[in-house]
Amino acid sequence: MGQCEVITNPDSQWPHFCPSLPAAYLYAVFFGLTTIAHLVQGVLYRKPYSWVITASGALQTAAYVFRVLSIRNPANGTFYTGWFIVMMVAPIWTNAYAYMVMGRMVYNFTPNASVFKVKAWRFGLIFVLLDVIAFLGQLAGAALASGDHKSTEDIMRGLHIYMGGVGFQQLCIFVFLGLAIRLHKKLRMEAPTPERSRGLLLLYVEYAVVTLITVRIIFRLLEYSNGLKSTIPKHEVYQYILDSTVMLIALVLYNVFHPGRMMPGKESNLPSRKTRKGWKRAGVQPRGRLGEDHLLPKYQIPSPETSRDHSPVGFNTPHGNYERLSTPQPGWPVNGNAPGQ
Repeated sequence: MGQCEVITNPDSQWPHFCPSLPAAYLYAVFFGLTTIAHLVQGVLYRKPYSWVITASGALQTAAYVFRVLSIRNPANGTFYTGWFIVMMVAPIWTNAYAYMVMGRMVYNFTPNASVFKVKAWRFGLIFVLLDVIAFLGQLAGAALASGDHKSTEDIMRGLHIYMGGVGFQQLCIFVFLGLAIRLHKKLRMEAPTPERSRGLLLLYVEYAVVTLITVRIIFRLLEYSNGLKSTIPKHEVYQYILDSTVMLIALVLYNVFHPGRMMPGKESNLPSRKTRKGWKRAGVQPRGRLGEDHLLPKYQIPSPETSRDHSPVGFNTPHGNYERLSTPQPGWPVNGNAPGQ
């Protein structure tokens, strides 16, 4: 058996162990396949936000391409730095996608489009911004800890910054889980319908994904808790099982239970800001898709495009243009509201 060049090369960037080249090739293929699938599914289901999960898969594929190149060229610092940085930060894009999916779930599977008074269209925005902060911290830490001719002090500072970013990411996940549990309770209170069943199934997928991300975060925190004295980086089996495999499973889960299939059609997209402003001008309280049917007794398709008193109070929903009637209708209570309102 020939000697491993990664070990025998005096300029090797690797920490005194021989990484598996076949395993690196295999995971590059695995991540590449799920990335292609996500790209196709995003186009097929017409869900532009799927570019985020596609980017996550593409980055993790790139990480293993860099790893292959680094193993074949152990003295090349650029390849080693490339795989190290991309491997560290790529999974956070999966986390961002989980947040975006949850925001759309709040809109599609609740009657009031909110959880703990957080509106669906703000849900993803808030958590993605927090995820960006975590991403920048992890990126800065990984960049500082990698590269040629770095001092021990710089490496340790970089690792501490990276761990801070990872810890912040996990804190956001805990808050996210609290909101997800609240959504779960609201779904269980709804009458059994196909939409409710899809919502619960997709929620279980969300639980699974953030659990997998948490496993990866705990692994990374343990890996660098002892600084440069840690022996975990010298055993790549830990990285393959507790980082790459769990992230691969998360990507595949979204392939199998794609949000575009669980929340199909253009009407499942979050309402635009223009649409929401139209609701506000018309005095309409924004509702989730489960609440749209409750609007129909009180609002009718306009013909003509003005109300009974000729005031332009029409508004748009994903199902069409609606108009508030200014006079009570037969069967309505004295207060003029629709039955059940």
